Amino acid sequence: MIEEDMKHPSPIALHKALERVWGTPPGLARLAAVNHNIIGKRFMLTALSFFAIGGLLAMLIRTQLASSESAFMDAEQYAQIFTMHGSIMMFLFAIPFFEGVAIYLLPKLLGTRDLAFPRLTAYGYWCYLFGGSMLIAALIGGVAPNSGWFMYPPLSSNSYSPGINADVWLLAITFVEISALAAAIEIMVTVLKLRAAGMSLDKMPIFAWYMLVVATMMLVGFPPLIVGSVLLELERAFHLPFFDPSRGGDPLLWQHLFWLFGHPEVYIIFLPAAGAISTILPVFAGAPLAGYRLIVAALVAMAFLSFGLWVHHMYAVGIPHVALSFFSAASALVAVPTGIQIFAWLATLSQGRPRFSVPMLHILGFLFTFVIGGLTGVMLAIVPFDWQAHDTHFVVAHLHYVLVGGFVFPMLAAAYYWLPHLSGRQPVQHLSQAAFWMLFIGFHVTFFMMHLTGLRGMPRRIFEYPIESGWETLNFISSMGSFVMTMGFALVALDFILLFRFGRRHRRNPWRAGTLEWAMATPPPSYNFASLPSIERRADLLDPDQLGSQLASGKGYLGVPRHARMELLAVEMLSGTPEHVVRLPNQTFLPLWTAAATGCFFLSLLFKFYWLTPITFASIILLFLLWSGDTAEKTDVGSLPVGRGRKLPPHMETARPPSWWAMIFALAADATAYISLLFGCLFLWVSAPNWPPQKIPHVELAGPAIAAIALLVAAWAGRSAAARSPHAIGWLALTGFAHLVAAATLLWLAMAALPDPRSHALVSSVFVVLTYAALRSGLGIVISGYGIWRIRSGYVSQRRNVDLRLGRLWHDFSAVTGLAAAGFPFVMTILASELSR
Repeated sequence: MIEEDMKHPSPIALHKALERVWGTPPGLARLAAVNHNIIGKRFMLTALSFFAIGGLLAMLIRTQLASSESAFMDAEQYAQIFTMHGSIMMFLFAIPFFEGVAIYLLPKLLGTRDLAFPRLTAYGYWCYLFGGSMLIAALIGGVAPNSGWFMYPPLSSNSYSPGINADVWLLAITFVEISALAAAIEIMVTVLKLRAAGMSLDKMPIFAWYMLVVATMMLVGFPPLIVGSVLLELERAFHLPFFDPSRGGDPLLWQHLFWLFGHPEVYIIFLPAAGAISTILPVFAGAPLAGYRLIVAALVAMAFLSFGLWVHHMYAVGIPHVALSFFSAASALVAVPTGIQIFAWLATLSQGRPRFSVPMLHILGFLFTFVIGGLTGVMLAIVPFDWQAHDTHFVVAHLHYVLVGGFVFPMLAAAYYWLPHLSGRQPVQHLSQAAFWMLFIGFHVTFFMMHLTGLRGMPRRIFEYPIESGWETLNFISSMGSFVMTMGFALVALDFILLFRFGRRHRRNPWRAGTLEWAMATPPPSYNFASLPSIERRADLLDPDQLGSQLASGKGYLGVPRHARMELLAVEMLSGTPEHVVRLPNQTFLPLWTAAATGCFFLSLLFKFYWLTPITFASIILLFLLWSGDTAEKTDVGSLPVGRGRKLPPHMETARPPSWWAMIFALAADATAYISLLFGCLFLWVSAPNWPPQKIPHVELAGPAIAAIALLVAAWAGRSAAARSPHAIGWLALTGFAHLVAAATLLWLAMAALPDPRSHALVSSVFVVLTYAALRSGLGIVISGYGIWRIRSGYVSQRRNVDLRLGRLWHDFSAVTGLAAAGFPFVMTILASELSR
C-alpha cells in the first residue's frame, strides 16, 4: 500500500517537498514546533538568558564582598542572591546549554534528520522553561531559595526555613530535572539507533561518544537528587522525619543523596565541553584526533569513577578513616582519564599545523585554566589539605576554575565554531579577540585571588567580614576582575549580534572540517539532509563538500518523501547496518499542554492546593496517552523501499524499535531512584540517631502476600497479552485488575496498617516505599487500559504489538520492585529489632 516510485526529483523539488513535510509554520504554530533545530536553539537561548541573570547575581555578590562590613545587602538578601546564583548556573545554564547544543548538533553529526522522540524533546524544553521561570519569579517576589544551592538540612528544614523559599527550590529543580531525564533518554536512543548507514560504534563522531556517556550519567545521576528532593519536601510539607535526628532521621542522608548527583554533575558539565574540544581541535590542528579509542575508554572510566567520589565532598562530616582513604584515592585516580584526554589533545596539536583562530584561542584558554583547576582538585582530594581548606574560598576558586574554565571557554570555542553553521555567516574576528583577552584576564584576576583569601581562612557563604581580617585588598582586586570579565562577556554578546547582522556569508564548510554537519546547507534546512548518508570511514574523516552535493541530489537513503511522512533510518546498534524505518510524529501543541499540566502539578504542591494535585496528575497521564495517535498503523505495512535497492520494515513491525529502548532506559532511571530510596532507608538504620523507635511497627503477613501474588499475576497476564496479541483484551483486563488489587493492598498497608508515619523515620521509610510501589501499580492499570484501547482501535496485530510489549516491560518491572516493597516492612522490622537487642 505504501510502495511508491523511488524516482529522484530534482534537488530543488526535493528541497521543497521535504520542507513541506519537516518545516514548522510561522506565527503561533511555532509553539507547536518539535523539530530539533528549533528546540535546540530555544534551549541555548533560554540557557543564555538564565546565564545573564546568574551573571548579574554574581556581580551583586562581588559588589557586596569588595569591601569589609559592606552595607550593600543584608544577610537575607545575600543568602537569596548567592543561592540563586549557584542554582541558576548549575541547573538552568550549564547542563541545559549543552543539552541544547546536543539537540541541535547530534542528528547532523550522526547523519540523520531529527532525534528519536521530537515531542519528548519539546516537552523537556517547556518543563525546563517553566521550572526555571518558577525560580526567577520567586526571586522577583522576594521568596527565592536562601539555603544555598545544595540545600543542606537542617538549614533547609521547616525549623530554619519556615517560608516557601526552600519549597520553591525543591519543586522547581525537580521540575527542571524532568527535562534532563527526557534529554538523557532522547540522546541515548538517538546515538545508539539513529545513525547513518555504516556508522558502526567505532566510526561515530567523538562528540557523540561524549554525549552518550554524559546521557548515561544523567540517567543514573539525577534520580538520587529527585529522591532526596521528594523526601525533603515530604518532611517540610507532611512532617515525615527523614532528616530530623530527634525522630530517627539524619541530615547526612541529604548530603549523600545530593552528592551522589552532585559530583557526577561536575563531569556531566565538563564532558560535553571536552567533546566540543575533541571535535574542534583536530580541525584547527589540521590532524586527526590522536588516541580516538583511548579517549573513549577514558570517558567510560571517568564516568565510572565519578560515581565513586561523592564522599569527596563530605570529608569533614566524620567519615571512618578507611572510607576516607578509599575516596581520597579514587578522587586522585580520576586525574588519570582526565590526563589521557589532555595528552591526546596535545598529541593532536603536535601532529599538525595549528591555526590560531578565535575558537583555538578559547581552547588554549581552557587548557591553561582547566589544568590549574585540576591541580587544585587533586590538592582537595587529599584529606589533610581538604580539612584545612574545607568550606573556604579556596574551594570556591577551585570550583570556578573547573566549571568556568572547563565549561565557559569550550562553550565559547563551540559558539564561534558552529555559529557559522547556525547563521550562515562568519564572525568579525577583531572584536572576538579583544573579547577573549578581557574574559581570560578578568577570569584569572577574579578567581585566582580567591585561592589566596581561602588559604587565609575566609569562609565561603559569608555576606560580610571584619576589616581586621586582612581579606579586603584581595577581595577588592577579585571584584575588579569580575567587572573586567563581565565587560568581556558583553563584548562577546555584541560580537554575536554583529555576526548575525553583518557577518560575511560563507560557502559550505568554512573550517574545512571532516564531520557530517557540514555536508548540508547553512543555515540548515529543517530536514538536515535531503537524503541520508552511508559512510565507510570514521565520521570525522569524511569529505563533507563532496558528500553534501550527493545527498542534496537525493542519492542517499530515504531521498523521496513518502505520503508526507517524516521518516528516518534506524540501524543495528553495533555495526550500523540499516535495520528499519522510523516514522516520527508531526508538530503538535501536546508537549506544551503536557508541560503546562506538569507545571500546574508542581504549583499545586508549592501552594499546598492538594485537592488539585490528583486532577493535574490525571491530566498529565491523559495528555501523554494522546501523544502516540498519529504514528500508528491500522494494517500491517510490510517492507518499505528506502533507496539504493533496499527495503526495510517500519519501526512498529520490528522487535526493538526506539520506543522499546526508551522504555528500557526509563526503567533504568526508575530503578536508580528506587535503589536510592532503599539505600536512604538502610542508611538511616545504620547511621541515624534514635534508632530503633520505642515501638517497632508490626505488619501481618496477609497484606504483603496478597500484594505480591497480585503483582505476579499482573506480570504473568501482561506477558500472556503480549504473546497472544491482538486477541489479548481478556489478558489485559486481568493485568489491570491484578494491578488494582496490588495498588489497593499496598495503599491500605501504607495508610492503615502502619503507625503514624510522622512518628519515626522507620515508619516513614516503609510508608514511602509502599506508596511508591502502589503508584507504579496505578500506572500499570493505565497501561493495561491503554493496551485495550489500542487493540479495539485496530492499532495492534501480531506484527504490530509494540504497545503490548512495552506494557510487558512495565508489568515485569512493577512485579520485581513491588515484591521488594512487599518484603520491605519485614526487613526493616528485623533490622530494627536487631538494634534493640
